[in-house]
Amino acid sequence: MVNAYIRGTGSYAPKNIVKNDFFERVGSSDQWIYENLGIKERRISTGETTSDLAYQAGLSAIQNAKLAPDEIDLIILATATADRLAPSCACFVQEKLKAKNAVAFDISAVCSGALFATSTGVQYIKSGMYKNVLIIGADTFSTITDWSRRDAVFFGDGAGAIVLSSTTKNKGFIDFILHTDGTGKEHFTVPAGGSEQPASKETIDNGHHFFQMNGPEVYKTAIEVVPKCISDILSKNKRHIDEVKFLLPHQPSIKILQEVARRVDIPFEKVKTNMDRYANTSGGTIPIILDETLRKNELEKGDLLLFAAVGAGWTWGTALYKW
Repeated sequence: MVNAYIRGTGSYAPKNIVKNDFFERVGSSDQWIYENLGIKERRISTGETTSDLAYQAGLSAIQNAKLAPDEIDLIILATATADRLAPSCACFVQEKLKAKNAVAFDISAVCSGALFATSTGVQYIKSGMYKNVLIIGADTFSTITDWSRRDAVFFGDGAGAIVLSSTTKNKGFIDFILHTDGTGKEHFTVPAGGSEQPASKETIDNGHHFFQMNGPEVYKTAIEVVPKCISDILSKNKRHIDEVKFLLPHQPSIKILQEVARRVDIPFEKVKTNMDRYANTSGGTIPIILDETLRKNELEKGDLLLFAAVGAGWTWGTALYKW
């Protein structure tokens, strides 16, 4: 049976660092941000676009996989902050990479985007249609943030990438469970800029091109749906949480991850985090944390990894992987 495995990883974040003391001007503080969110600093672009970040992460992953750009068959870019409404941001990345043989398209599932994109890429490989698929999660949330509001503290800019390739060996993705619940669409949204509210002087004056978030609902939903999804995928595949080497989750807040870990009974030292340095990089979070874990040589053959994410929509999901 053909399966998909992770052949290479890469990540990239802007060099510009914004520390928590910046947000004292909007009524927040370093102590509150760190205690509640786990964030000490974040990277903020000073001109680099989403496709610029995605290009750097993608090139790093291709090099790590010991491939050339023209060996990539498909590029799937998960982003909520594309360079333009059209064409897809993946087209920009394909051109920058000079991946002339690659089909390219975007997926929009916000913070669950990289997980949804990965599940899609795996199906292309398992079907035999493509052999090498580049998955990128990239966002520049700084471009849709109202820096005069307290919720400006949550996000940072960054990109992560993985190369999926085909294998017949006993490794790779074991299973995915994905969910969507559109009744949650108002709890995290960017109201204007689409066909519902086209850009106008009014939408700009009212700040409708910035993200709007219901923080309590995000927390409430995340701590309910993510633990259940983790339990479901473990049960379905007859695995136990004790067998999991690491949980590599989306990075929404330290308190959400602590509560998820408590509910699924996994020691928190097995939960990989990097929000202290990057904040929430949305679509970039899972591939960034995976790249960091791999480059620290923390993974061994046969390790069982668990991926999990929850994002706007609502969207959420989990994946099991054998290293």
